[in-house]
Amino acid sequence: MEKRKNQSFADRAGPIKSFPVTTLQANLSRICNLSCNHCHHAASPGAKEIMPWEVMEGIIKVAEKAEITTVDITGGAPELHPQLCSFIDRLCRPGLDLMLRTNLVALVEPGQAGLAEYLRDKNVKLVASLPCYMEENVTAQRGDVTFNKSMTALKKLNSLGYGKGNGLELDLVYNPGGPFLPGRQEELEAIYRRELQPGHGITFSRLLTLTNVPIGRFKDDLCRKGQLNQYLQLLRDSYNRATLSGLMCRSQITVGWDGIIYDCDFNLALDLPADVDKAHITCFDSNKLNNRAIVAGDHCFGCTAGAGSSCAGALEAGE
Repeated sequence: MEKRKNQSFADRAGPIKSFPVTTLQANLSRICNLSCNHCHHAASPGAKEIMPWEVMEGIIKVAEKAEITTVDITGGAPELHPQLCSFIDRLCRPGLDLMLRTNLVALVEPGQAGLAEYLRDKNVKLVASLPCYMEENVTAQRGDVTFNKSMTALKKLNSLGYGKGNGLELDLVYNPGGPFLPGRQEELEAIYRRELQPGHGITFSRLLTLTNVPIGRFKDDLCRKGQLNQYLQLLRDSYNRATLSGLMCRSQITVGWDGIIYDCDFNLALDLPADVDKAHITCFDSNKLNNRAIVAGDHCFGCTAGAGSSCAGALEAGE
């Protein structure tokens, strides 16, 4: 039992093969208006990495392929990319779902007037990070005034029709504020609704729970507090084999700001490209990507612990 407890992810899970790629995630940059202490990319206002237009054009060409059904736009804060709207304009076509991951605060920063309305008009699904419904917890992760700005952004999105059950989807994302797993997704969703609707008049489509993976700024924070080994062991002890079939890396690729293809956004943060020849968007080969071996490591315990975790939230109902 002790030997199993300390096994690597590869020993526990075995080789993981991909499914056909249906989701293309585009990470536009590490530039962000915030410097959250859980960010696995260590994104910040001073970051320099940003996707050039030629890489965006490569993504547009790939997204025209029939097997790609969703383009998931992320960052950093993707709202800050100067060519975001041009990118979305070119991606819009029947049968292709567009989604944008937002920290909410970026939507109400100076210079962003009209962006929320544009996203509504293009029917872009929004996946909004709101690490807690309590101001003090959001402040601890994100800094002063971010909670109030997040509430302002959510109220504006509601006023535009987002999260009202009319097809404009607004999902919220919860992640723990420390070295522990998220609670049951359905229970946390009920709490968010109970706190945000009466207290702030805010509605949303779904709540997604996301486990913090011990890399980037979150790992640094764990190391400073002497909690890294304890958290890693928690993830190992909570390994759930039933989550393997739903892992996002199996039907999704992530394209970094330089065009390199990764199995997921966490592997991008760790500089672990996909295991295919010429892993770059300009050399996109669906046959190779649909039959690749996923590049895995012990950080993958983060996606397979408890009810599991992915860009789409928990992978199975909580216990």
